Amino acid sequence: MIKRALVSVSDKTGIVELGKALVKEGIELISTGGTAKVLKDAGLRVTGVSDITGFPECLDGRVKTLHPMVHGGLLAVRRNSEHMKQLGELGIKPIDMAVINLYPFKQTILKENAKWEDAIENIDIGGPAMLRSAAKNYQDVVVVTDPADYITVIDEIKSDKDVCLETRIRLAGKVFEHTSHYDSLIASYIVKEAKVKGFPETLTVTYEKVQDMRYGENPHQRAVFYREVGNNKGFLSDAGQLHGKGLSFNNINDTNGALELLKEFDEPTVIAVKHANPCGVGSGKNIYDAYIKAYEADPVSIFGGIVAANMEIDEKTAREISKIYVEIVVAPSYEQKAIEILKGKKNIRILKLDGITNKYPENAYDFKKVGGGLLVQDYNSRFIDREKLTCVTASKPDRDMTDNLLFAWKVVKHTRSNGIVLARNKQSTGIGMGQPNRVQAVRIALQNAGDKSRGSVLASDAFFPFDDWVESAANAGIKAVIQPGGSIRDKDSIEACNKHGIAMLFTGMRHFRH
Repeated sequence: MIKRALVSVSDKTGIVELGKALVKEGIELISTGGTAKVLKDAGLRVTGVSDITGFPECLDGRVKTLHPMVHGGLLAVRRNSEHMKQLGELGIKPIDMAVINLYPFKQTILKENAKWEDAIENIDIGGPAMLRSAAKNYQDVVVVTDPADYITVIDEIKSDKDVCLETRIRLAGKVFEHTSHYDSLIASYIVKEAKVKGFPETLTVTYEKVQDMRYGENPHQRAVFYREVGNNKGFLSDAGQLHGKGLSFNNINDTNGALELLKEFDEPTVIAVKHANPCGVGSGKNIYDAYIKAYEADPVSIFGGIVAANMEIDEKTAREISKIYVEIVVAPSYEQKAIEILKGKKNIRILKLDGITNKYPENAYDFKKVGGGLLVQDYNSRFIDREKLTCVTASKPDRDMTDNLLFAWKVVKHTRSNGIVLARNKQSTGIGMGQPNRVQAVRIALQNAGDKSRGSVLASDAFFPFDDWVESAANAGIKAVIQPGGSIRDKDSIEACNKHGIAMLFTGMRHFRH
């Protein structure tokens, strides 16, 4: 039987309606500060916490509920006769319900130009303590932290004069999810603001649910989409969908792959992606020119793929895109006529993403789940400067050739290893990826390129352990190569390139992507 309810909330959504429903059932309301005022202004009788504790709020409200009269009432196990005897001796009355949500820490740190002092002041102390106390004693105390659960609680009390054990357990679980999320946000914020270097001894990360997916990579797998808490402008979780049905698990994964590569480019660029791998990449003087290059790079693989552009999609480009079937188009903006044209395609999804070229922050992590553990590394945001390239062959690439080598180097960074990318005139001409050996990756890239390999440059995500690739590249008309270098047999590859007049640059940096 619920006789007394402690109500103390920052989010006042639905609190008056809940208060009225509880009072109607004969339940005494205990409250503090702003919550008490809202309930009283609604005409409800409220007992102040200070009246319960016999101690006034102090330290600007920092101390008000941290008192045995509160926590004793929440933590006493009703079926424990010794607990109940002690309550009687101490004059503590049981509290049967706790309706509590916390200071708006997240909302505070997400404000533009958020101040450290404001963030610290919005770290709730008493709230989490009461929530944990009530949730621990769920069999005797109904604990509610989410306004979305008010209706369920009201309905059960109206119907049964109590809340069932199943609901109590579910609500207690939500409390510990909520307080864990809250504490993780605080920890992440403080570590970030303090500019703590290195990886923490214990890693706490927190995400918020965006949506349930129809299924995962395959129909028999369940899936859900979560997003990081913070400023996600320029990243997929912040995209607005202008048209089409909801995104699937694979849609999100593939589109993210397109965006990661797109962020490497500043000039007008279009990325075509299939199964999270680039299949066509083009940079040009405008977005139409870039799209044509991306399409012509591999007209077969782009079908049913993802198209990502780093500049506005105009009417002319939209007409070209609409000639084939693509699942998703994502861009920072669209001409109105372009949207109308794209909407004419069946099953297309149109995404608008402000800040699409925003780079990953310096402290971004890359996670890989393994059985029983988690691999964590810095996000691979580094790129080689033109000045740090080392030419190791007699033949030297001119500026235009170097531009294309750097273009191919950006693309190969985002292909699965072993990866090889051919490029010409800032267009990918052939891609070989995810192969168990590098010679096979070269062979596939050359095969995909066909006649377009002649005059192309070649990028490899890691060094060549042998020189057996050079003959194939030379026969296909490859003019220059960019690779990390570092093999004990580098000399063999250099000599083979010199024999065929191929220029080769070493980066001193590899880009494995497993």
